Amino acid sequence: MGKKSKNKANRNSVVAPVIAQPDGAASAGAQDAAAIEISPAEATGSPQAHSESSGSLKRSSTHDAEEDEGWKTIEHGRPIKKAKKLPGGASSRYPAITFSEQARLQSKINVSSLRDLILYIFADGSAPQWVSIKHRPEFRKIVAVMIPGLEEAMFKKNVDFTTYSNLSPDQAIERIASSPDDYYPRALKRENISELLHPFADIFPYLWPVRAPGDDKYGKLHSPVQAMLTAPPPKSKEEKRAGVKPVSDPQGWQDQRTRVTEFLATPEELVDHQFPSHPALLPEGERRNNFKDPEGWVHTRVKKLVDGNVPEADIEQGSITAGREVLALDCEMCVTGENEYSLTRISLISWDGTVVLDELVKPDKPIIDYVTRFSGITKEMLDPVTTTLKDIQARLLDILHPKTILLGHSLDSDLKAIHLAHPFIVDTSIIFPHPRGPPLKSSLKFLAQKYLSREIQIGQGTGHDSIEDAKTCLDLVKKKCEKGKAWAAGESQGENLFKRLARAGTAYRATAGPEATGGLPTGKSSAAVDWGDATRGISSAATVTISCSSDAEVEVGIIRAVKGDPDGLEVPGGGVDFVWARMRELEALQGWWNRNKLVSEEAVGPPVVATSEDAAVCPLEECLATLSQRVKRIYDELPKCTALIVFSGTGDPREMSRLQALHNQHKKEYNTPGSNWDQLSVQWTDVEVQALKKAVRAARNGIGFIGVK
Repeated sequence: MGKKSKNKANRNSVVAPVIAQPDGAASAGAQDAAAIEISPAEATGSPQAHSESSGSLKRSSTHDAEEDEGWKTIEHGRPIKKAKKLPGGASSRYPAITFSEQARLQSKINVSSLRDLILYIFADGSAPQWVSIKHRPEFRKIVAVMIPGLEEAMFKKNVDFTTYSNLSPDQAIERIASSPDDYYPRALKRENISELLHPFADIFPYLWPVRAPGDDKYGKLHSPVQAMLTAPPPKSKEEKRAGVKPVSDPQGWQDQRTRVTEFLATPEELVDHQFPSHPALLPEGERRNNFKDPEGWVHTRVKKLVDGNVPEADIEQGSITAGREVLALDCEMCVTGENEYSLTRISLISWDGTVVLDELVKPDKPIIDYVTRFSGITKEMLDPVTTTLKDIQARLLDILHPKTILLGHSLDSDLKAIHLAHPFIVDTSIIFPHPRGPPLKSSLKFLAQKYLSREIQIGQGTGHDSIEDAKTCLDLVKKKCEKGKAWAAGESQGENLFKRLARAGTAYRATAGPEATGGLPTGKSSAAVDWGDATRGISSAATVTISCSSDAEVEVGIIRAVKGDPDGLEVPGGGVDFVWARMRELEALQGWWNRNKLVSEEAVGPPVVATSEDAAVCPLEECLATLSQRVKRIYDELPKCTALIVFSGTGDPREMSRLQALHNQHKKEYNTPGSNWDQLSVQWTDVEVQALKKAVRAARNGIGFIGVK
């Protein structure tokens, strides 16, 4: 009591230092303090200072005042609390990620499940149902490493790695394919896997089957990088109301005026979306020179794609149209045969909203169905019309020139109805992509509601208005040009994971949270360690980006990001909270490195994997051994209470990529006017369709590992 009273009496003169209690809380005297006296050693955090201050109170009596030289007083608005000590391995509050053998899984976990696990531990995500998280506040850091090329078959017993990569495509698919009901993780035991992969069994209790993002029905494999680093938008009360939710700019968004030419569909996109082929899109030479329009078809007078270019000196400063003429096109059709649609109305609107052309057209063939509920066209409207499709084609060939850009929604259908080919297209169904990716497309009505807060096509049974639809497309593109390419480009899919952690990261008392640190920001810091230029693409939003050109550099970068730089100039002292990294040497050795849109970030090129000069050493075996040791060294350098996630991202994509290339070639030839199906160099039948679906299912079979240091 005497010592406590003495401290209170001297509150305005000599104040005792904070006492570190066993549980990390401050002493009663320090709780009341408004100023704390510390020695120079304590100010720099020396071990001696901590050992002294953790003992009895010193310099608490007035007769020690003459020894106070060299001490200074630091004012604090609130008392400083030290972070709690890390729990020991046997502690009842040590964090863990566990799986119950009695758990019932309905499907494989996917890459987004791993992302949601990170969000639950560090931010505002929902609790996962496939694992149990114990003592969540005790997690200090999370490290997620993507290693394409890893396969479940590598973790089988008695694997012959010398012949592992020599299988045919079908054999490779069978090797990595698993039962549809095989959802559960496989226990990792040293005696059941190759010796070179023993470090995985030492670190991780299970091998998890992880499903990569994609669409089996349409034969698509989506980016696992995007799935991992894009978080779903947090649900708000407003989202509970029915109807389309108008889009709002992301936090911190800045408009960036962009020329309309930046949104022109590429030749590859025109093929993917089945636009009629224009001779200017064909390679120079015999194919282009011998091109002939099939009967009834025409193409605009564009000889080469460069004919559409406008010299920079001729472009008015700040011009969005970049010296080009932009026309919005929309058509209405009726049914004239089985799966055959003919033009009945065409509307053409200029950039300033002026109606350039609006004509009713009488089809050459008898009309079976006017489709009035969609087209708004009736028999009475068309009976007196004498304008034919050839008349419209002739007028369009005079209107459209090499510097004309046609703009619309799903324009491939309109151009097929007009029997016209043009190479310069801006399509709102492409630049405003569907949240689930192609070939799905959002309706124009939906886009107008979401991005323009406008209701269109609301007539009861009177159909669409082609002028209204064309103007809506025009306004959508104008808004996109004002906002920038990144605006509404898949934004409905979610928020950048690094930004989410920085914005909504949770700090707990156990990790020196806001109460323990005097109200410091609660956001979580992050690092991206990747091949190529990590400052570009989705990883650029991380607090720290580390660019690498080898897996060895990635390993060093991960450890550096976790521990921090001594001076804290680039990587904060003590390291960041979350690290995402990618190793790619195994991917290159496996032959998985490709540019088939598996990832949005492009590195400098496939790495050259260094292998032993001893010809008897299997390159794959050596690469896996090196990789295992890298993972082990990273694990050894992690601080306690750190979650480590390793995942492959995808399965083997090679056969899928081969079949997709064939399909693209088929579509390119098929969409060339005048081509005969039986003369195409590539045939695409149900046999190829089923083979592609099978290859996509195999490519989506990835694996993952989850552990806690």
